[in-house]
Amino acid sequence: MQPVGVPTATLLAPCVEYRASAAKRRTRELAEETPVALVYDGSTEAVMMATPADLEDFALGFSLTEGLIDSPSEIGELTMLHSEAGIELRMWLAGPSANAYRTRRRRLTGPTGCGLCGIESLAEAIRPSRVVGKGRHWQAADVAAAITMLAEGQTLHRQTHATHAAAFYRHGSGTAITREDVGRHNALDKLGGAIARSRADASQGALVITSRVSVEMVQKAAAIGAPLLIAVSAPTALAVRTAEAANITLIGVARHSDWELYTHPHRVLLE
Repeated sequence: MQPVGVPTATLLAPCVEYRASAAKRRTRELAEETPVALVYDGSTEAVMMATPADLEDFALGFSLTEGLIDSPSEIGELTMLHSEAGIELRMWLAGPSANAYRTRRRRLTGPTGCGLCGIESLAEAIRPSRVVGKGRHWQAADVAAAITMLAEGQTLHRQTHATHAAAFYRHGSGTAITREDVGRHNALDKLGGAIARSRADASQGALVITSRVSVEMVQKAAAIGAPLLIAVSAPTALAVRTAEAANITLIGVARHSDWELYTHPHRVLLE
């Protein structure tokens, strides 16, 4: 594994800001995310998408909260290795934890919104996304309508104030398919299943989500086949790069009729 440049926690990215029916170019500082593998005694326990900062704290905190160690002294050595694929936090356990880990080695399923379930290598974490088709053109008013439809469909959230939502807005129909879940990934997975079961043409609609846009959300949108992804929060820098490669038009910080457009702006016709 060859050393590469150490990633920073943020990246300044250009976008088109649309507010009060006017568009202007600006930049926004985006949070960076990168695959981080937690490796114990030569075995990968989990790969998590994380901000590449304070990773020594992350390694120690993960080890403690997952019950892999009882005290910091049980990590005999910690080495951080950077590669094009991501970062490995290589730890060697000392004392009773070393024997205990070898006898209870398990594959971690990531906690809600944090991990990559079933992924055990950095190479698997940033897989090439499907490239979506041409899709259709959208008006600024369509984007606002999709955001409104998302809010109207959040029945479970109105009851609990504890769930995420993902919606499929059909162009020109005034209707949406909405699915909710405590996990943002789960909500989008549910929506993908609903779109497939209804045999809807994903290329003619937009996905709208209540969460920030991480790389996994873009990968899932590409797998569904939707060329437009709208989110109420900002994307990460990696999500923007992934959307660009997948031919997805990515809109973030979408509130009512205001939003920011990051990739493939040709699909949205601005006044």
